[in-house]
Amino acid sequence: MTRNGETGTRVLVTGAASGLGRAIAAHYAAAGCRVLVTDLAEPAALPAGQTAWHRLDVRSDAEWAAVRQWCETHWGGLDVLVNNAGVAAAGRVERIEDADWDWILDINLRGTVRGCRAFVPVLKRQGGGHIVNIASLAGLMNLPGMSSYNVSKAAVISLSETLRHELAPWGVHTTVVCPGFVPTGLDSGLRSPDPVLADQAARLIRKGSFTPEQVAAQVADAVARRRFLVLTHPEGRRALRVRRLWPALVDRQIAAVWRRTRTKLDEQDAQDARGARDGAPDGAPDTEGTGERSA
Repeated sequence: MTRNGETGTRVLVTGAASGLGRAIAAHYAAAGCRVLVTDLAEPAALPAGQTAWHRLDVRSDAEWAAVRQWCETHWGGLDVLVNNAGVAAAGRVERIEDADWDWILDINLRGTVRGCRAFVPVLKRQGGGHIVNIASLAGLMNLPGMSSYNVSKAAVISLSETLRHELAPWGVHTTVVCPGFVPTGLDSGLRSPDPVLADQAARLIRKGSFTPEQVAAQVADAVARRRFLVLTHPEGRRALRVRRLWPALVDRQIAAVWRRTRTKLDEQDAQDARGARDGAPDGAPDTEGTGERSA
């Protein structure tokens, strides 16, 4: 087995047709590694280098089994598994439907769990390897209006910490990456029952201060150095440091931002209620103030 990051290293990246996943795949391919690009749809062009593509829906145990079989058949195993595939969401907790909780947890959390479950036996038999789980700074900061996304990423951090110790006796290393906002196109599939929060999240993603390529370089460096936690953005590192030293200060800042956001949400709710009244037939009940929304 080659060491992580060396020429010939075998790397599998999920969600690698675009965004951060593609940047990670391209970085490893440029370094001379063998890279398997996996995603729901084949990209128009693969990154230059020793790259191949395989369809993978991270929600499917059968498709994970097929990808594992491909790696064992063509490569004789795997060195680096990058669980990158993920989706975004925002919304007030009382408005997020069960179906949307199921959707984000099945991809962000259980997709990562399935990847680990599929490849840990392979890595153990080899006596080594590396698992990279892409989480988010959101899983550490837990800001309001993003409950389902925060929970999905916090759980990935917890899973990674568990695996870090559980798999160490077999020489299997774990890295969890917690980026801040990165302009990856993640906002294009964002789900939210609250347009105000959806617009806010999409704007922050598009204005991310680090490129996918910069984050990909940090991921590869962390694997080479066997670092566990990667906080990619300086502002994220500062926020966590301040939170640890002066938690009351950070709580006040978060509360102030949320008050301003709530004002916009209240305006949104009032506008929705007026629209519902204006469109209601004669004799229909006025639902303003009940917390109900028209379909």
